Parts: sequence; C-alpha cells; structure tokens
Amino acid sequence: MAPAKCKATPAAGPAAENALAAGEELARALRDNDADAILHLLDSSWAVISGAGGVGEGPSIFPDGIKSGCLTRKTYELSEPRVRLHGNIALVTTKVKTSGMFQGKPFDVTERQTDVLLWTDGGWKCVLTHETKIGNN
Repeated sequence: MAPAKCKATPAAGPAAENALAAGEELARALRDNDADAILHLLDSSWAVISGAGGVGEGPSIFPDGIKSGCLTRKTYELSEPRVRLHGNIALVTTKVKTSGMFQGKPFDVTERQTDVLLWTDGGWKCVLTHETKIGNN
C-alpha cells in the first residue's frame, strides 16, 4: 500500500493571503446582509470613518442597521485589492462598489476602502474601516 500523500498546509499566522481572505469574507457578509457574520468579523473596538467624514464606533452599527431594516445592501463588490502586512496588523485596501437602501433612500456609491485588521486568537478581526468616496456619488 502506497503511503498517503500529505498536502502542504500553510503556517498558521498572519499572512497577506489570509488577510485578503478575511476582507473578502467581511465583504460577503455585508453583501448578504448577514448581521451575525458581520458582528463576528469586527473587533469590539471597531470604528468606521465614513466617506462623508463621520465617525461611527462599535461593531453593532451595521448589524443593528440590517436587523432594524434601516440598511439593506443589494450589491457589494470588491476590486483592486492591496494588502500590506506589518506583523500582526494588515492594511487591506480595495475599491468597493456598493448599492442598496439606507433609511428608506437608495444609494449607489464607489469608494476606496481600507480595513485595518488585527491578528488575534488565530484569526483576523477588523478594528477600523476608512471609506473615501470616488467621484460624485
């Protein structure tokens, strides 16, 4: 009997590849309006700097908006990823095209977004999101 072939597994720990995967997982949760998944992926200290310059703090901002019906995303598409790793911190910058309804009004925006991820307890948690609107949206 031939010995079983072992697949090489990457070392567990912070890497650009798994940071990008974490960013993509968060994007899927946002696109799918999955409040529980979003909450799981955000650190308890998470904050967002909106494209309009406002500051929101607390990981329940998006999940609470989804659960209340105040926020519903129709699309959430990432492109042009850029990942920079600094030890247990990753900066994941992407172009984001998103649309949906917010407070009863439709939105359709394109942004450059940077998520600051922290490697903790064997996985990535987003601690800060910074959004910059592109164009006149």
